Amino acid sequence: MTIAEKILSAKSGRSAVTPGEIVEAYPDLVMSHTATWRSASVMQRVGATRLYDPDRLAIVLDHISPAKTEKYAADQQASRNFARQYGVGKFYDVDAGIAHLVLMEAGHVAPGDLIVGTDSHCTIYGSLGALGTGIGYTEVTSVWITGRLWMKVPESVRITLDGRFSTGVYSKDLMLYLIGTLGADGCSYKSVEFYGNAIPALSVSERMTMANLAMEMGVKCAFVPPDLKTAEYLQARLTDARPYQPVYADTDAVYLEQVDVNLAQLEPMVACPHEVENTKPIGEVAGTHIDQAFLGSCANAKYEDLVVAAGILKGRRVHPGVRLIVTPGSKKIMLEAMNSGVLQTLLEAGGMVTNPGCGACAGDGGMLADGEVCLSTANRNFLGRMGSGKSSIYLSSPATLAASAIEGAIADPRGFF
Repeated sequence: MTIAEKILSAKSGRSAVTPGEIVEAYPDLVMSHTATWRSASVMQRVGATRLYDPDRLAIVLDHISPAKTEKYAADQQASRNFARQYGVGKFYDVDAGIAHLVLMEAGHVAPGDLIVGTDSHCTIYGSLGALGTGIGYTEVTSVWITGRLWMKVPESVRITLDGRFSTGVYSKDLMLYLIGTLGADGCSYKSVEFYGNAIPALSVSERMTMANLAMEMGVKCAFVPPDLKTAEYLQARLTDARPYQPVYADTDAVYLEQVDVNLAQLEPMVACPHEVENTKPIGEVAGTHIDQAFLGSCANAKYEDLVVAAGILKGRRVHPGVRLIVTPGSKKIMLEAMNSGVLQTLLEAGGMVTNPGCGACAGDGGMLADGEVCLSTANRNFLGRMGSGKSSIYLSSPATLAASAIEGAIADPRGFF
């Protein structure tokens, strides 16, 4: 069996499963973010008064945080009240940061776990060997009450990565290349597993970007099989030193498709408006004017991402016509960047730093006016996602973003190393 098949068979009490089967699985964790109030209202409407297991719930108020309208304030208040009423211990308020990063930092994600949540980019948990996938808020309510969820076993795709990235090329460029090559529905409802001699050299942060962006190929879940780096990351983070059992695919596992990529042959990539699959090599878009640069989101607002951007910006200045918005992914990331001097570098270069959270990626600040162009490290660039329907969003790595913020136009980061 593949990794997805093994995890779903274990969580449904089956000895084996095959692609296409419907199983009744018991998730280890169900995450809800700012939409928690919706799930709570559904629970109230159906008359349920008990949770299957409060310890399996995690609530993180990361969207539009802190509240910018009375409506958002009321929604967040309803979420807080729900957490208090039902004794939800894994509750993180508006100061914590983006749900995915917060939960991994806090040790709530481990290899072999099945995690569902109200965000499509739950696939990021596969960077630690867990099966993460997004579900709707009514499905979340169902798991709250019953502890289980019907799930279809996905077919699997094997992606083999060999070689090493050249200077100025990162995992974001890899994923934009794959999304552009395979398409937005190229892995629709599939499980993707990453292998190859390149994997051991990739940091956990780079793996998070890979598993996160895999969603933009339509995946149900994505995995980087756990290794020594995974164990080192988890050692200081797992709560109560809870045991875990890494899950690996069998040597005779069946894959629908095999994709091979030589990292050394990749170059910086950019996703052009208004679809993530509309990707182009940097040379084809270099020189495109930008008004705003957004360094943030669950894809690329980790400490390592901020370090990469700061390395290029150190001793340089952001172009006077560009607004550089820096939104760290979590409070812990912000503190680390503050203590190391990374935030100081970004500020001195002309950037502005906001509180941790989803920020402009979720439409919270950083809005664009008619005709404006934003280069973003987020995972989506859909029309109107950051304001005006007459604005444009391009996606890139933190390195490309930093270089472009200096130039005032999309620029190749390789000239800054």
